[in-house]
Amino acid sequence: MLFTAIAATVVTLLWASDPVPPHRDETTAVGRTQLREHPLAGLGGGDTIREISQRTPFSMVALTGDDLTGTFVRVRAKHADGSWGPWYATETMETGRDGATRKSHGTEPVFVGRTTTVQVAVTRPAGAPVTSAAPHHASSRSGLGYRPATAEQPLAQNISAVLISPPQAPVDTQWTPPSAALAPGQPPTIISRAQWGANESLRCGNVLYSNGIRAAVVHHTAGGNDYAPEDSAAIVQAIYAYHTKTLGWCDIAYNALVDKYGQVFEGRAGGIVNAVEGSHTGGFNRNTWGVALIGEFDEVPPTPVQVRTVGRLLGWRLGKDGVDPKGTVTLDSAGGPYTKFPAGATTTLPTIFTHRDVGYTDCPGDAVYALLDKIRDTAARFNAPLGTEELAASLEGGAIYQRWQAMGGLNSALGAPTSPEASGAGSARYVTFQKGAIYWSPETGAQPITGAIYDAWASLGYERGALGLPTSGEIQEPQWVKQNFQHGTLNVDRLDGTVSRVMDGVAQVLPPPSPSGPPVQLERFSPPIG
Repeated sequence: MLFTAIAATVVTLLWASDPVPPHRDETTAVGRTQLREHPLAGLGGGDTIREISQRTPFSMVALTGDDLTGTFVRVRAKHADGSWGPWYATETMETGRDGATRKSHGTEPVFVGRTTTVQVAVTRPAGAPVTSAAPHHASSRSGLGYRPATAEQPLAQNISAVLISPPQAPVDTQWTPPSAALAPGQPPTIISRAQWGANESLRCGNVLYSNGIRAAVVHHTAGGNDYAPEDSAAIVQAIYAYHTKTLGWCDIAYNALVDKYGQVFEGRAGGIVNAVEGSHTGGFNRNTWGVALIGEFDEVPPTPVQVRTVGRLLGWRLGKDGVDPKGTVTLDSAGGPYTKFPAGATTTLPTIFTHRDVGYTDCPGDAVYALLDKIRDTAARFNAPLGTEELAASLEGGAIYQRWQAMGGLNSALGAPTSPEASGAGSARYVTFQKGAIYWSPETGAQPITGAIYDAWASLGYERGALGLPTSGEIQEPQWVKQNFQHGTLNVDRLDGTVSRVMDGVAQVLPPPSPSGPPVQLERFSPPIG
């Protein structure tokens, strides 16, 4: 995959009490993340809905406050046509190091898609004190144009909405999501911090290391799932800027993040193969490695490629420290307000567990939690040859998989898959099966090809030959079995089995296939063993 490195992030945190801030430089350039805080003054107990707008388009929203205990927040965005999108629930973040006694001061940033207006629904406990706006004197003293958050004084106002404008992906970037069907022992491609545009000047302090990784923790980032492949790097940049500049952390919380397309992003600095201590799981950050699925999965399941990629990533990373992905581990809690276990308590957990197993949260969502055994199985098979089940699973969600299933799947005329989905000429994609193949392109759709017609077409050069791609399946006629292609047809005579090619109205009988089989093209996959 080719990725264009995004320029260093510059964070601008503007303070405004007006729903539409005074006009400033509203340009969101490549590599620049803007965060604007809008104080929500006058919020008492019960339910309140506030509408917030600004001139600069944004796509992520978070809430911060002195104390968000018992506060429930939902966010929805206005579309360009004036309609409103779905409500997204937020989740309270865990701020501070393990053992800290400070209360929570921020929610997860919610991805709502590009917009200029959102509604924020806030539910607070009955009798909660009325919120007030922040004082405006610190900004002028700092000379920075914004008031930096710190661990001691993370926020000045009671509750604020933070509107985040991530940078736009470069237009010349080639985003090619992987299939996650990889050779045994081959880890997913990991997009480095430099490639997704981490501004290292935002980090503070020294990297903390544990004495080895003993378990992995699965999270989700919350927010919408309707993002494009090129949005993912910007989402990671926005989370990084929010964690460091608004919540006052020293880096992004997670060790790695995986989007719904199977793209893997390096998280916290310090080396992805090192035992870097994150801030992802209160009480259990030491000796654990945190991976977050980008999206919200309380009801909607993660994509198959996202699940497979997380499994393979954890199989590779835990294998570096000799950890069995299907084993158990005994860990000591560091305590603090974000875990169910007091300091010093010892608990036995699976070596791949989730945030909710030890904290007061539903993270990573019910849908991901239900797939944990699948993630563990995938991780455990990281070094094993790909079998039929893994190959079939790698095809899920695509047009080729849908056509194969419509034909009967494993019981179809094609049989079981023998390769992952791969790229052909131009925009073509294909999968080989025991008894043929299915080829897909935007122009032709997914078309199966088998038997003598497949052999003849292969001998002519596959889709790179004069016929091009198939545009239909086999058509049964009294004398012929026929299949249409972009530039002609192939016809099998039922009486003698000969194959004829017809192009521009001219028929040509083809010679029998070579005993050695069709020509091998370099980009073709060899069938996996197992």
